Amino acid sequence: MHHTLNLTFRVAVPHDAEAIRTIEFEAAQRFVSVGMTGIADAPPMELALVHRKIDAQQIVVAIDANEACVGFVMFEPQPTRFYVQELDVLSAHAGQRIGAALIEQVAQLARAQQITQLILSTFREVPWNAPYYRRLGFRDIEEADLDTVLLARRDAHIAKGLDESKRVFMRRDLV
Repeated sequence: MHHTLNLTFRVAVPHDAEAIRTIEFEAAQRFVSVGMTGIADAPPMELALVHRKIDAQQIVVAIDANEACVGFVMFEPQPTRFYVQELDVLSAHAGQRIGAALIEQVAQLARAQQITQLILSTFREVPWNAPYYRRLGFRDIEEADLDTVLLARRDAHIAKGLDESKRVFMRRDLV
């Protein structure tokens, strides 16, 4: 079967908030297949947080031909880079390069602000995490090369109960 990607990308608006939370929750269910049920069981982001990120124009959504939101990327501008906080696509739309296109949207926004680096933290072994991001041009950052901002982020993950030994920070330089 051949699907034409009839998608548009735009900065999220307030009425996207519930769809974003639904996509986040649905995407998390994939972690059951790799035994990471804690992630699947976690509630989606608080609505207030989603609205704050929307107001700050820090979420980009993928909209299909039926005006439905099928994926999103959420990011946080830092002085010299954009930190990609979350990237989720509905499983029914997986494998259509929507995630890659969403990352590209963030890269374009970054370049427009003379930002030359994207950064993220993800699971090392989960197939749709680090191996996926490597295909999108991200490279692992060695632990010795983590700066204070990323070390603080790692400590926050540990405080939340994430197993940082299974995670890796990655960067993509925008040239």
